[in-house]
Amino acid sequence: MKMINDVVNWLISSGALTALFIFAWKYVKPWLDNKAAHASTEQSRATWQLLKGFADTAVTSLVGNQNLNGQEKFSEATQTVKNLANQQGIQVSNRAAQSLVQAAYENSPLTPTVQVGENEAPNTVVAGFKNKEEKIIKPITVEEHD
Repeated sequence: MKMINDVVNWLISSGALTALFIFAWKYVKPWLDNKAAHASTEQSRATWQLLKGFADTAVTSLVGNQNLNGQEKFSEATQTVKNLANQQGIQVSNRAAQSLVQAAYENSPLTPTVQVGENEAPNTVVAGFKNKEEKIIKPITVEEHD
């Protein structure tokens, strides 16, 4: 027992224990930082998935509402996303909520998609919660240069 006590006293008094701790910390600290960054990334990903679910639900609930026009539906869905996020303690900017709602609308299987033919005149697209009938899909042409 005295020998173990002498070894511990020598480690403390000689500074070997401090050197060992510093050496180990140089290897452990980057690993801990990486773990913290990974956890933060996973939390952000989970939060974004939750917000996408809120937007999908809001858009789905408003698709069949004939009493509101497209812009009113867009505003209502955006406000719903912000309110649900605030209830969960998540702060969402208005712009992010609008982007989520627009993406949910475009990906919703409940909203029809109409492609404009080549001979038809293009329509003006207004930003916001549009009807998919108004959405224009314009083909990209590539011009050859000499």
